[in-house]
Amino acid sequence: MAIAAAAVVVPVGLLFFASGLIVNLIQAICYVLIRPLSKNLYRRINRVVAELLWLELVWLIDWWAGVKVQIFTDRETFNLMGKEHALVICNHRSDIDWLVGWVLAQRSGCLGSTLAVMKKSSKFLPVIGWSMWFSEYLFLERSWAKDENTLKSGIKRLSDFPLPFWLALFVEGTRFTQVKLSAAQEYATSTGLPVPRNVLIPRTKGFVSAVSHMRSFVPAIYDVTVAIPKSSPAPTMLRLLQGKPSVVQVHIKRHLMNELPEKDEAVAQWCRDIFVAKDALLDKHVAEDTFSDQELQDARRPIKSLVVALSWGFVVVAGTLKFLQWSSLLSSWKGVAFSTFGLAVVTGLMHILILFSQAERSNPSKVASAKRKNKEEQPLTTNGKQQ
Repeated sequence: MAIAAAAVVVPVGLLFFASGLIVNLIQAICYVLIRPLSKNLYRRINRVVAELLWLELVWLIDWWAGVKVQIFTDRETFNLMGKEHALVICNHRSDIDWLVGWVLAQRSGCLGSTLAVMKKSSKFLPVIGWSMWFSEYLFLERSWAKDENTLKSGIKRLSDFPLPFWLALFVEGTRFTQVKLSAAQEYATSTGLPVPRNVLIPRTKGFVSAVSHMRSFVPAIYDVTVAIPKSSPAPTMLRLLQGKPSVVQVHIKRHLMNELPEKDEAVAQWCRDIFVAKDALLDKHVAEDTFSDQELQDARRPIKSLVVALSWGFVVVAGTLKFLQWSSLLSSWKGVAFSTFGLAVVTGLMHILILFSQAERSNPSKVASAKRKNKEEQPLTTNGKQQ
């Protein structure tokens, strides 16, 4: 991380990790004291508490970097967003698709109850991963023999969720890069599948499992397509932290869950067909530089994330000054060394977060090697890595 970037990243990182630890502490207390008595009350409280952390990341997009998230969908879908349970599937186009999803959820009023399927190691990430665990995100390993039951039990737990929630799946299984696209195109050519140009081939086993267990209580699937206009640089976590703006355009199409086929193979084919249509939609976007088939909805950045970020800033700064005054930490070499070590730790954690979000750091697509295997052998995660 360059020195100039660190000068911006470190203060933001200090704010995020300090406030995040407070949020984690509150979540832990509620988990121990409230959840055993009432799971629904715990979930309602955790939704509010988790949102206090996620809103800081929304603030990064909306106010710090000034990223414009433009939503293209019909009015009926826009009005239903956040008012019903939904399974969300999306192409994995940029490094911050997961943050764009949180922006959509915040605009819809369900940020604190938006969940995702992640790889198991994600829950060990300080602050953000811990908060996801308390919020009942679904964490999978790299073995379908284990993950099938984990996914089934995780979805079953959501059947009595007291508030509208979204469960996100990136069914391509990995973030889009040109190298991965080339591998997907080679695989499609060798197996007679439609050759993709803007997406990867969906790995449908996890999607089929999710649909089969959510049919009874989730009414809709949100088919989300993310694209970056030609005039805008692709957003990355580092660009966000540096306050550099971008434009992200999001196309949303709502499908009724009860209209999906009953048989598993037909559901898998439905998912593949969705991505063929998504590929064509992105071709049209490349030509027109917009999603012309849907209305641009008025989804202005709310002031809520700004208020929360400023409030956290006041709490963290005031608390830090009080602590320094009480402890006289900077009055000795040991105290200075301890403070320096703390800053180094925060810098390292922010560096890890930046690397974790980068598409080039995610595992390469395994479609080429899948020629010798069942092409739907692995489940899906939303973290940019194949399972």
